[in-house]
Amino acid sequence: MLALDTTDRRLLELLQADASLSNQALAERALTSPATALRRVRRLVDAGVIERRVALLSPAVLGAQALNAIVEITLDRQGAEHLEAFEQRAVNDGAVQQVWRVSPGPDFVLVVQAADMADYQALVQRLFTQDANVRNVKAYFAVKRAKFDPRLKLPALPPTSAPPAP
Repeated sequence: MLALDTTDRRLLELLQADASLSNQALAERALTSPATALRRVRRLVDAGVIERRVALLSPAVLGAQALNAIVEITLDRQGAEHLEAFEQRAVNDGAVQQVWRVSPGPDFVLVVQAADMADYQALVQRLFTQDANVRNVKAYFAVKRAKFDPRLKLPALPPTSAPPAP
């Protein structure tokens, strides 16, 4: 695990809030030089701390009439090859936004987005109905998104040792 200091943490917090910041603006807000900011961000990318930078789109502004669902999937056979096969099919489907392998309970939880119920039914046919290993599907349809925040809470810095008493 990469040790993060105060500067790394500032940079990560700033980038999680707005990854479009120029290096100059990022350095100013992180209270460091542009060269240091650039070097630190590259190190964080190379270490895999920063996986990728994306734009989060607003479905409301785009006028997207989306049907969002959280779907629990239970398989008949849970051998490694069966879990991997289903996982890969789910990961490769464009309607599936997130794939979680979970325990206990169902084998997978998927977050999916479809244009409408007909589009969701097509997803059901592709991923669930045609797979003889899918035993149970339980879908929860979202009626309101109260919060969506992909930022991660960063681990606390380790305490620094106190200076020796005089």
